[in-house]
Amino acid sequence: MSTNESILEVTDLRTSFFTEGGEVKAVDGVTFDVPAGKTLGIVGESGSGKSITAMSILQLISHPGKIKGGEIKFRGKNLLDLSEKEMRKIRGNQISMIFQEPMTSLNPTYTVGQQIRESYKIHQGLGKKEGSKRAIEMLKLVGIPSPEKRLDQYPFELSGGMRQRVMIAMALACKPDLLIADEPTTALDVTIQAQILELIKELQDELGMSVVMITHDLGVVAETCDYVAVMYCGKVVEYADVRTLFKNPRHPYTVGLLKSLPRSDRDQEELTPIKGTVPSPDEMPVGCRFAPRCPFATNLCHEKLPSLDDVGDGEQIRCWIYTDEWNGDPGVKVYEPERTTEG
Repeated sequence: MSTNESILEVTDLRTSFFTEGGEVKAVDGVTFDVPAGKTLGIVGESGSGKSITAMSILQLISHPGKIKGGEIKFRGKNLLDLSEKEMRKIRGNQISMIFQEPMTSLNPTYTVGQQIRESYKIHQGLGKKEGSKRAIEMLKLVGIPSPEKRLDQYPFELSGGMRQRVMIAMALACKPDLLIADEPTTALDVTIQAQILELIKELQDELGMSVVMITHDLGVVAETCDYVAVMYCGKVVEYADVRTLFKNPRHPYTVGLLKSLPRSDRDQEELTPIKGTVPSPDEMPVGCRFAPRCPFATNLCHEKLPSLDDVGDGEQIRCWIYTDEWNGDPGVKVYEPERTTEG
C-alpha cells in the first residue's frame, strides 16, 4: 500500500449482522490504510459494505450487528481495544463523520447553534457564549451567510445544501485529524455537489486533515481522491493510487465500473454495463465474489476465493488472473491501455 505515514490502518476488519436467516457478513476481511493528509476513496455499488466499514471504524454498529474481528489502528492505537467511554472522546473530536442525509442526521428539535455547540461542550468544555462564538466561526468557514441568524434556526428551515454545510461545520468543529464523508453529496443537485466537494477539499488543505470519501460515483473519486479502495460484496478487490486506477485498472470489476462511466475525453457510442446483479448478502458465491459476473472467470474462480495481493507500485489486487495459480487463458488482458498521440 502507500509508503506515506498512515493515520488510519484497517486490517482484516470483519463486521456481521445476525438475522433469523443466519449470519450476514457485511464487511468480510477489509484491509486498507489512509496516508496522513491524503484522501482515500472507498468506492463500490450499493451493498458493497462501504458505509458499514465507516460505521465500524467509529464503532457505531449496534444490535443485531457486531464487529467480529480485525484491527482499526488510528495513530497506532487499535480502536477496537477502547471502551465506549474512550471512543466518545475520539468521535467528533479526533475522527468525525459526515453522513449521507443531513435531514435524518440533524436533530429536528434542536437549533443549528445547539447542535454545533454540543461538540464544543463535550470535547472542550466550553459554555454557551464561547460555544456560540466558535459555532459562528465554523458556519462562516463553511460558507453559510448570516451565521448569527442561522444559529437560532432549525434544520427544516434550511435548504439541502445549507443543511449539508451545517453537517460539515459540526464535523469539523473540533478540527479532527480524520474526516469520514459518507456519500456527502448524494441528495444534492449537481451545482451544490461541486460546491460541497470543493469546500471539503479547501478545508482539508487548511486544516491538514485526512479524509475517507465513501461514494459510488467514480467522478467524485477522480476529482477528490489520492488513493482508492474498490469494494465488492464486503471485500476490497483493488487498492491503488487514483491516477493508476483510472489509467490502468486491473480487477475485472474495476474495469467494468469504468466502462460503465460516461467519459468526456473520448468518443463513446454506448456504455457497457456489468452483467448480472450483486449477490444477496446471505447467498454469497463460494469462490471469488465477482466470478458469477466476470467474463474471465474459470473453475478456479468459482471454487476458491483469491487473496488481496501486492502487484507492485503500491497496488493490491484480489484476482486469480495476477497469480501463478491462474488456469485460464495465459494471454488474457483485463485492460488494454489506450494508445495516445504522445507516443
